[in-house]
Amino acid sequence: MVLYRKYRPQKFVEVIGQKHIVQTITNGLKRDILSHGYLFAGPHGTGKTTLARLLAKALNCEQRKNGEAEPCCKCESCLAIAENKAIDLIEIDAATYTGVDNIRELQEGIDFSPVKSKYKIFIIDECHQLSKGAASALLKTLEEPPRHVIFILATTELRKMMPTILSRCQTFTFHKLNQEELLLLLETTLKKEGIKYEKEALEMLCFSAKGAARDAQTLLDQAMTLASDKNITAEEVKIILGLTDKKAVFEFISLLSQSNKKQALKFINDIYFEGIDLVEFLSYVLSYLRLLLILQIDTQTQAPLFLALNKEEKENFIKLSQGFEEKRVKQALEILLQAESKMKYATIPQLPLELAVLDICQ
Repeated sequence: MVLYRKYRPQKFVEVIGQKHIVQTITNGLKRDILSHGYLFAGPHGTGKTTLARLLAKALNCEQRKNGEAEPCCKCESCLAIAENKAIDLIEIDAATYTGVDNIRELQEGIDFSPVKSKYKIFIIDECHQLSKGAASALLKTLEEPPRHVIFILATTELRKMMPTILSRCQTFTFHKLNQEELLLLLETTLKKEGIKYEKEALEMLCFSAKGAARDAQTLLDQAMTLASDKNITAEEVKIILGLTDKKAVFEFISLLSQSNKKQALKFINDIYFEGIDLVEFLSYVLSYLRLLLILQIDTQTQAPLFLALNKEEKENFIKLSQGFEEKRVKQALEILLQAESKMKYATIPQLPLELAVLDICQ
């Protein structure tokens, strides 16, 4: 079983990140303040379905006491949800279940009481993909559902949701996880798996995940599969995933600050023929250039990317910021952002980045 399913949180206390949402939901459960409609919105891989299933588990838990929020994870209902066998938990993917006839079928089953549980719970994923007719039919159901029915909608595109549906649901906005939260997630997972690791290796995986917990665990899955001797090293992660290390990024930014176009062009071609993903490399460069800009404005910055650097790296980075004017850093960011969009369609992958280097060094 893949890691993000194997270690999906079974209790609210196990959830990493989204503290504002976990606290609101658990407070509601403790005080028995419930809504008939919840809407979870946010980027992919940030825990919307996980929290939806946790909420469903807590609502139908047979042994949860008054004033408590956590499901027992031992009763028949909790075990059925954990094993994807719960009759009264209906999960629907709106990407395929998109027509008005589909919603009408759903409406026909709503009036029937739950078979085994207190509530019949519908989780509708990617609900922004419902057709206009289906969304209107769902709206009618959301207005006055039976007392035994609870809807939990999930979407990655909140702006596409009908305002009338939004007005009938409690809306929770999920955020991308920061570097520290992703690192904690991966470290916890590896501890359970009994696998050693280099911290830098996990930092590289977290950076590539771009705030998505599921993506971080998927990348970790790949690294674990190919790592030797149950030990994940930074060198292996770099080779396996086509990533680059911080030293290479710092070296490249240093060449840009010195306007050394000859060495900068050679550097690009060297890493390209080593098999480094140039789009991923540029993503690193942009992130650290942005950090350079922040550092020049605020020397006491608490940016997670800066805090993740060790003492030597921080010292080198501060020196780098002192030799790269703020105006030129801003210009480099603008030029490289344009190059990033062009690289996705370029027949010669390194060409947009090479042209960008020439513009920056000029």
